[in-house]
Amino acid sequence: MRAITKHRATTSGKSHATGGRGARRRQPPPGDSKKATKLLVISPKAASITPEIEKKLRAEFADYLVLDFDPREDFEKFITSRATVVVAGGDGTVEFIVRKLADSTHPIGILPLGTFNNFAIALGLSPELNTAIEVARHGQPRGITLGRVNGHIFLEACAIGLFGETIALGDSAKGMEFGKLASKLKDVFGAKQFQYELHGDIEGSGTAMSLVFSNTPSTGSKLPVSDATPVDRYLEFSVHAGRTRTDIVGRALASALLEKHHEDAGQVFKFRRLEVTTRPRVRIYSDNFTAGRTPATVTAEVSAVKVLLPR
Repeated sequence: MRAITKHRATTSGKSHATGGRGARRRQPPPGDSKKATKLLVISPKAASITPEIEKKLRAEFADYLVLDFDPREDFEKFITSRATVVVAGGDGTVEFIVRKLADSTHPIGILPLGTFNNFAIALGLSPELNTAIEVARHGQPRGITLGRVNGHIFLEACAIGLFGETIALGDSAKGMEFGKLASKLKDVFGAKQFQYELHGDIEGSGTAMSLVFSNTPSTGSKLPVSDATPVDRYLEFSVHAGRTRTDIVGRALASALLEKHHEDAGQVFKFRRLEVTTRPRVRIYSDNFTAGRTPATVTAEVSAVKVLLPR
């Protein structure tokens, strides 16, 4: 890999939808034209949601309109333009709702009830349910940073090359989707080194297996990526090069099985905007979704959405 030739430091601070039962309107009753000012979205299939917890949530948020999560349902038609939206679920559900409400005026409360909760942990939200409920009901709305690559919002990380394939692999392993796992393994072992050039807040070029642009410390099945958090006003960039495919696949699968490991990402840079070109063109991942191929424009969208955080 050829070293980055110039770096202009920026000192200013800095998914996926899972299935669910069909959304059911709880209140107000059908035919009521009044739109709700408070909404609770529950993902019944989230890892930590039991019938007892769902009953508790409905009691704690009795003054809210309650919907079961359904990515096909346009929940915004039920609420006012400034309604508070609280989401109870895992990373997939939380990130779907946050993407949906990006650039809106809705304060968002998060009840992290999934397996990994990368985004909620990065925000410093407590996994303890009573504490999370207190913050969701009475927290302070605070603008946070989201990433954007070629128009696609990402909450955790954007990856170009092998690491992106690894994220998808780990996600398939987490969900035990064996058919998809074979396909993702093929993508991982088919990945090759590429040449890249960077322009914007970082100027440089080199050869790598992966380029990673991070908004959270971990992504996917708890793969470590950076020290960035969404409360910063920047994203972090790192180059992954010189690793064997076997090493990276092992790290992805170990992560999916909740084994602890350390990821040495090498030198990390902070940025607000980058233009990326590669030779040859390489697949881009926005969180665990494909987002086309390079070239890519990656930006930190400061105050893209407001999340309810501890006061």
